[in-house]
Amino acid sequence: MEDFDEEEREIAAAESAEALEAIRIRVLGRRGTLTLAMRELGGLDPEERRRAEATARVGRATLEKQLAGERADVTLPVPFAGTGRIHPISQTIDEIVVIFGEMGFAFAEGPHIEEDFYNFTALNIPPEHPARQEHDTFYLPERPDGTRLALRTHTSPVQIRTMQAQQPPIRIIVPGRTFRCDHDATHSPMFHQVEGLVIDRTSHMGHLKGCLIEFCRAFFGLDDLPVRFRPSYFPFTEPSAEVDIGCSRKGGELKIGAGGDWLEILGSGMVHPQVLRNCGIDPAEYQGFAFGMGIERIAMLKYGIPDLRTFYDSDLRWLRHYGFLPLDIPSLVRGPLLGGAAV
Repeated sequence: MEDFDEEEREIAAAESAEALEAIRIRVLGRRGTLTLAMRELGGLDPEERRRAEATARVGRATLEKQLAGERADVTLPVPFAGTGRIHPISQTIDEIVVIFGEMGFAFAEGPHIEEDFYNFTALNIPPEHPARQEHDTFYLPERPDGTRLALRTHTSPVQIRTMQAQQPPIRIIVPGRTFRCDHDATHSPMFHQVEGLVIDRTSHMGHLKGCLIEFCRAFFGLDDLPVRFRPSYFPFTEPSAEVDIGCSRKGGELKIGAGGDWLEILGSGMVHPQVLRNCGIDPAEYQGFAFGMGIERIAMLKYGIPDLRTFYDSDLRWLRHYGFLPLDIPSLVRGPLLGGAAV
């Protein structure tokens, strides 16, 4: 019968779970030294058998004690050092939804592939509008009736679907993917937008301004952030306005806040009466406002990301730098994050 002193010394000196597992297999496996030795017990005299059994018990007990000390507790939290990161797009969407959620907006979403009616016609976009052309919109192959579906160019179709399916009052926030034929440092063929819609009997331009000023200041974490509204034009709103926030460009560095300069970040306006009619809502009884912005754009501004294309390069080094830890998730209790990305 073999002496297992050497195995006991190896067990005591083992520095990793892998080393212990290798010893276990060598000693206790199907062809292990202890397993084979136990098979020889029948041919030993009583005194040798007792000594061999005692040696086997000590060896097994020592190994089990060492393995128990190395056992991992799967209920413990995972250390952050080796975890993944939340993508800045996901983080920014969560922050936006939290801010508007505190204002009473409900989350809404819709399909990526849309009918022409929802993506263009119901939104008061005429047939000759450049947005309908193939150089701007991704169309699917023509159907038997001659019509074509398209990848939605904005999240506004969700507003139409909501107004058709739900009676006012309506207050929704709509983040999601959108698609356009464009690709450079500031444009991507697939990108994200978020839009908001309020429809009721009393909302007016003052409510729109108050809502967006509060959002901009909450999102960027600046209570005194300058915000201004400039007259503009969109087919689906009237009157329409671009929204600018204050900034500084001194020394070639862009800094959000009071600084004597302005930066456009979103579009807005009162919902056009014809859009309400297209959805079966009487504009003589109801009115409301809508707004929309690019999620990548405001994420780049808040977190100092210089190139839009890096959002989709699948570079883990980039994600470790700009990504967020799993517990950095905004909520209606904690609110949005006001600091920069986790490094």
